[in-house]
Amino acid sequence: MKLQLAALVLFSFFAFSVKAQQNLTNALIWSGGEFSSEFVGGLNSMNDGLHYTATEPSDAFGTRIVKYSYASGTEVGVVATSMDIFGDASKSFDGYEFNSDEQWLLIQTESEPIYRYSFSANYYVYNLASKKTFPLTDFSKGKQMLAEVSPDGKHIAFVRANNLFVMDIASKLETQVTRDGVMNKVINGATDWVYEEEFAIAKGFEWSPQGNRIAYYRFDESAVREFSMDIFGELYPEQQRFKYPKAGETNSTVSIYVYDMAMGQSRKVDVGGVADQYIPRIEWTTSNDKLCVMRMNRHQNKLEFMLTDLSATTTMLNTVPTQLIFTEQANTYIDISDALTFLADGSFVWLSERDGYNHLYLFDSAGAVKKQITKGAWDVIDFYGIDETSLTAYYTSSMVSAMEQHVYSVNFKKQQSAPVRLSAQKGNNSAEFSKGFKNCIMIHSDANTPVDFVLCDVKGKQIRVLKDNASLKERLKKYNLAQKTFFSFKNSAGVDLNCWMMKPSNFDPNKKYPVLVAIYGGPGSNTVTDSWGGRGHLWHQLLCQQGYIVVSCDPRGTQYRGREFKHSTYMNLGKLETEDFIDFAKYLGGQNYVDASRIGMQGWSFGGYMTSLCMTKGADFYKAGIAVAPVTNWKYYDSIYTERFMRTPQENSGGYENNSPINFVKSLKGKYLLVHGSADDNVHFQNSMDMVTALVAANKQFDMFVYPNKNHGIGGGNTRLHLYTKMTNFLTENL
Repeated sequence: MKLQLAALVLFSFFAFSVKAQQNLTNALIWSGGEFSSEFVGGLNSMNDGLHYTATEPSDAFGTRIVKYSYASGTEVGVVATSMDIFGDASKSFDGYEFNSDEQWLLIQTESEPIYRYSFSANYYVYNLASKKTFPLTDFSKGKQMLAEVSPDGKHIAFVRANNLFVMDIASKLETQVTRDGVMNKVINGATDWVYEEEFAIAKGFEWSPQGNRIAYYRFDESAVREFSMDIFGELYPEQQRFKYPKAGETNSTVSIYVYDMAMGQSRKVDVGGVADQYIPRIEWTTSNDKLCVMRMNRHQNKLEFMLTDLSATTTMLNTVPTQLIFTEQANTYIDISDALTFLADGSFVWLSERDGYNHLYLFDSAGAVKKQITKGAWDVIDFYGIDETSLTAYYTSSMVSAMEQHVYSVNFKKQQSAPVRLSAQKGNNSAEFSKGFKNCIMIHSDANTPVDFVLCDVKGKQIRVLKDNASLKERLKKYNLAQKTFFSFKNSAGVDLNCWMMKPSNFDPNKKYPVLVAIYGGPGSNTVTDSWGGRGHLWHQLLCQQGYIVVSCDPRGTQYRGREFKHSTYMNLGKLETEDFIDFAKYLGGQNYVDASRIGMQGWSFGGYMTSLCMTKGADFYKAGIAVAPVTNWKYYDSIYTERFMRTPQENSGGYENNSPINFVKSLKGKYLLVHGSADDNVHFQNSMDMVTALVAANKQFDMFVYPNKNHGIGGGNTRLHLYTKMTNFLTENL
């Protein structure tokens, strides 16, 4: 009996050990739900600021919109369900929006993505009192875009077939505001491809505060050259054609109009006589007569704010006059954000790097600085808004470190006020605030811990945990994962660069390991952050289990370390970054536990660009590289992004030629895998095709894989599983 018990104990211990030491596979990571994260979906603060709604699945009723109390975190009611709205629990919806008095719901269904942010859908209106549903418009005329309820709750504006429409909720009457919209010629109420991608705006209209006017964009893109992509699958492939302005080429001509609901007519806003300029944002002030139009020159180093005058005395004018109230200039470029906020007295808040770091400033109505709200050797990252009753601003910043993000408040009513940190946990923190800034939902993760959602009061005090991903955290324990640790090294220019490293769990300092450098490296997207990396992080864990060390580094030109660091790559995008990654390879090769002859690199998009440069310019230091969807020649990329950092090819030919990997393929020595989606509307497949031409001309052997009809994200179905399996096999065979 004792022997049997001992054997059982030994067996149990052995079974537990095997279970605790399971290995990751690409199939586990990229298919199935083993590593799916929980999240709080459809968050929407209600008017009282004391309650919020969220969407939840239900077998009996379909998707539910549930009302919760911020104070207690408990459910207080169900607003509506799929069964209520459609009479069918199997019919789901993708999004919802209340009207101003919370008596109606605008329901989004059957969404289809277009580009990065844009999508088309069919919308319904649901009356909470009568429990009746009707379609926003006649769906046979095509899907709609960007539907939004007016501030007074009486109308819904939307875009269809490049034209702007308004629907009266009570009468269900539809008014067509514009009539000249034509595919690949004129866009009304939405934005063109390059504005959506690089200024991060897809919606090209804004309701006035009282809901009686709509300001909207008109893009004349008839002079912009078309880009075409073959879409395969049929006997004869179809061609997708869209307007895409490459660096130095013709942009859309952009106009701003204001539609008056009562008058039923639109008037053009005076934005100056320069056609070749940008209008990156339009924003209503608290006045119904004053629309702020941001105007920026093509070099993106001069930004101006202009205010309209829509008072009764100017109503009969064909063109809406504007007054210049603010100008900011830089030697390099100015970033655009959604931080612009107007206060009741006409003053406004804006983000600026004028003191060398990205900070919040309060300006008076004439554009003069009243106060610098935040200050220090750190950057404001995101701006959440202002509680005007207390004059408190809420934001995230890199105050602790460029690798961490925390939520802060600062009261700028006081003469001297210090920021108050609201996020308690180390790592990456963001927040969803209620209306009136009474409460918030804090969202947190760190490099080794998945995301959790915590309900807090406005001072950051925890009320209740909403989602902690406890089941995912428990499942992760089975796989004996490596810890991601942070460090820095000094490059040859004497600059400290932030890095992270993951070593195999059974790491032996007396052994030498191959290393994969996983990077992005471009402006606007750091990889060295103390935040959960999801499935990409788990792929790095898989490589650690296979005996690799995985590392990353944020080179010069990345963000959250001030203007000088970020703008150091201006006019020579790729030069300093490549030097930094070569220095990084030298540093790694100098570590006793690294096999300096087996250092590789993998990156996507800008990371693919950096990989291609390091495999050519840095060929003596990198044995293998995987470039996914890379830019290979900056002439092929879009105007706004490329010219922001490089100006035009006509002005800066040396910067373009000296930093495009297509020109350095003769230096390639190691193993190079090139991967691209054939329907990439962002970084065109043309980049890889011309890279192939150059490599063949130089008689360089390489590997390549193309994913038909896949865009820049290369996803859908088994695509990610296939891609990451291919990359894993490539590294196994070549590094």
